[in-house]
Amino acid sequence: MISVVIVSKDERGIDTTLTDVAEQFNALAEDCEIVVVDASAGRLDDIWDRHKDKVRWIDFTQPSDLRVTIPHQRNVGVRAALGDIVVFTDAGCRADPGWLPAIVAPIRYGTEQVTAGLTLALEGSNTLYDEGARTSLRAPYLAECGAGNLAFRRDVFDAVGGFDENFAYGSDVDFTWRLNASGFKIASVPGAVNRHDWGSKRRRLRRSYVYGKARARLYRKHRVGLIEIARRDPMAVAYPLFLVGLPLTVLFPFYPALLLIPAWRNRSNGAVRVLIDHLVYGSGILVELVTR
Repeated sequence: MISVVIVSKDERGIDTTLTDVAEQFNALAEDCEIVVVDASAGRLDDIWDRHKDKVRWIDFTQPSDLRVTIPHQRNVGVRAALGDIVVFTDAGCRADPGWLPAIVAPIRYGTEQVTAGLTLALEGSNTLYDEGARTSLRAPYLAECGAGNLAFRRDVFDAVGGFDENFAYGSDVDFTWRLNASGFKIASVPGAVNRHDWGSKRRRLRRSYVYGKARARLYRKHRVGLIEIARRDPMAVAYPLFLVGLPLTVLFPFYPALLLIPAWRNRSNGAVRVLIDHLVYGSGILVELVTR
């Protein structure tokens, strides 16, 4: 059996996601199921009612002391899943034709244990992340990825102990780092495409900030990664250092001109937009380092 797990909280876009996923079951010989773990306290019951013949809906009660429960919900979803293969997509994602058969094929045929597909922006949505997503999947195996387009054998999840519930954001990257550290390779499947609405400018900036904070927490937990951070993750070093050095502008007025280098490199993707995103990401890292 193949289980598609989706976690949600007030994401009304899950309606079309459920329709897309269910339509892909026809291309698979295995039994399939959809498991939704929803923390919306009943606010999405109308959507549940429309899909209840095809979806197993789990109401997740959010603890009063937690604002973000993504890893908790993912763990609940996998543990409730009946499938030998578990696939994650995000609420609001739209699946391209053939997405599900493509991402599970290497696992079904026994060549891989973990696979990751390509997540692009919805048409008309912000494409800030598309180039990076395409570049990362050019490698046959990935050092890390998110959980928005991820599949794995259930026993792999059990072997690494699931998602770390001490994280608010970044638990999916932590999960994939632990997979690699345990010897489970993450095979890239560029043909398994889903599309994400990255939201408004404010929501994208909020995402960059919390992802920056998560990055600092990741390196605090996985200190061995600090050895090669400058080579493997230069953005996590360069932008926080740049922000720390901003007072130097008083003595060196041309200090901000250092940003012209990344601006030129990202000119095809909107230099100003990329710089703002990366600086907000760097500020998230600094805030996490200073406040913890």
